[in-house]
Amino acid sequence: MKILVGIKRVVDYNVKIQVKPDGSGITTSNVKMSINPFDDIAIEAALQLKEAGKANEVIAITIGSKTCQEQLRTALAMGADRAIHIETDEEIQPLTCARILKAFVDKEKPELVILGKQAIDNDNSQTAQMLAALANWPQATFASSIEIEENTAIVTREIDAGLETLAIDLPAVISADLRLNKPRYIKLPDMMKAKRKSIETLTLEDFNIEQAELIKVLKTTRPTPRQSGIKVETVEELLSTLKKKGLI
Repeated sequence: MKILVGIKRVVDYNVKIQVKPDGSGITTSNVKMSINPFDDIAIEAALQLKEAGKANEVIAITIGSKTCQEQLRTALAMGADRAIHIETDEEIQPLTCARILKAFVDKEKPELVILGKQAIDNDNSQTAQMLAALANWPQATFASSIEIEENTAIVTREIDAGLETLAIDLPAVISADLRLNKPRYIKLPDMMKAKRKSIETLTLEDFNIEQAELIKVLKTTRPTPRQSGIKVETVEELLSTLKKKGLI
């Protein structure tokens, strides 16, 4: 079985985000960038399936500028067999991303596509669902457990009411949730080996993809600072304060 894993380059989750003075976006220059955390989990899930003998190849793919190759080499260091870079300096929206992945699915014919449930830079949580719709494949989103039994994926997914277990036919699209696994630690020798591995580079023109510009960011602002709280001594004082604020 061949598994395709999509990854995205984002500002590292440990970095404190700074908004540009003109509100046009966030500052990314001289900022640490990493694989989107949910995509990191997706890579680990694919590698675990391969180690369990359920797959024989894991392919990592990303769409973005030349700097994205850094994240692809991280995926190779983790254990991915191949890395594909769709190079573009344009901003790629979820539907365009899904169309590119669909074209690549048609080319490579993977039996399973695993994506992170969302990217922490925009939190859209749309690409996996759109890809499944375009490919007319079954999907299981927000997966916290994945098991492969012959041509079926048994997926436990997190929902508002608790946990739901689905059995879906392969090929399929699965999006990884936070509790699916803990990504492995990358050893320095593996990272050094990954730097010598080749990365297949393609462009948007290779796929003849129609760009979808459905989302427009009007302005980016910092969250309103939280006001300091007050301390009350009695329940009566608490109720009185809540009434004055119109909360009860």
